[in-house]
Amino acid sequence: MTKPGTAEAVSHLGCDPRGGHELGSNRLSRHFLTEAYNNGWANHRLLRACAQLSLEDFVARRTGFFPSIKATLNHILTVDWFYIDALERESRSLPPHPDYRGEFFAVEQPFDTCAALWEAQRASDQRLIAYCQSLCDEGLGRLVVIDRGEGVLQRDTRQRLLAHVFGHQIHHRGQVHAMLSSTPVAPPQLDEFFAAGEAPLRAQDFRELGWSEEEIWPPNLS
Repeated sequence: MTKPGTAEAVSHLGCDPRGGHELGSNRLSRHFLTEAYNNGWANHRLLRACAQLSLEDFVARRTGFFPSIKATLNHILTVDWFYIDALERESRSLPPHPDYRGEFFAVEQPFDTCAALWEAQRASDQRLIAYCQSLCDEGLGRLVVIDRGEGVLQRDTRQRLLAHVFGHQIHHRGQVHAMLSSTPVAPPQLDEFFAAGEAPLRAQDFRELGWSEEEIWPPNLS
């Protein structure tokens, strides 16, 4: 049985997940894949730092778009669930979710502890990586339809929706990063992913995540 959210589950998108991103033919989809890895890596670093907070600091009221580190991290995750579900549904030729509010947003903050939230975010990040592993440039223009209710249908291409998801994550991670500055835990560096010369600075993170430089940056894509 194929596990939902794995590369095998979405491989019908058109690329072999093990070799579909050659340099000459799928530059943009390959970029989205590296963004998905970067997203998972940045969340890993940020949540590792947040896991060192006391529960009091984790839930404390702070200045931000959302009023606490806990609230902001929960928002990142529930919005991920919403958009990744929409992307996966389109990839399997399924109709839009009939009740996304009840499924993903009925509970505004589903996780009370950083440990539980970190585990759920890691699983969500893996789903996004698996989705991006099987993309090809020629399929990025396919429309993803989201039923917003009351007859309103949101229609965006895969390309635009993925760009939005990554931008949303970066936006709110930055807010958590700023909030950490007022706690005993130092905000982690989050910009050491793409430069080849900074590989040693992310080596421990990659070991913790089970990744390798070669997996993300094959020789013909470096």
